[in-house]
Amino acid sequence: MINEMTPAAVAEALHNHEIVLIDVREPHEYGAERIHGALLFPLSAFDPASLPVDGRKVVFHCGSGIRSAKAIHRCLVAEIPVDTHMAGGIQAWKRAGLPVVRLSPATGHVVDRH
Repeated sequence: MINEMTPAAVAEALHNHEIVLIDVREPHEYGAERIHGALLFPLSAFDPASLPVDGRKVVFHCGSGIRSAKAIHRCLVAEIPVDTHMAGGIQAWKRAGLPVVRLSPATGHVVDRH
C-alpha cells in the first residue's frame, strides 16, 4: 500500500526534521530545481538498501508522483519499510506555493528561491 502526504504536510515535517525527503528524479532535473533539503536518489540507479536510516520517516517525491510510487514498489520488493510519497510531486509542491531552489546552469549558484 502506498501512503501519500500533501505538499503542505511534507513542508511542515521537513521544517520539524521529522522526515527525510528523497527526490527520485534524475540529476539534471534536480539540478534545474529542487526542494531545499531533499536528497537525490535517482530512480534510474535506485537501490533501496542505500537509503539513509536515522530514525526519521523516509518520504519520496518526483515530478508528479509516478516515479516516487515506483520507488516505493522497489522498497516493498526489497522488504525495506518505506511506503510514503508526496502526492503530485514537485509540481504539486509548486502549485501549493511552496519554495524551490533554482540554480544557474552557468555557475551552479542559487539564482532563485521561491
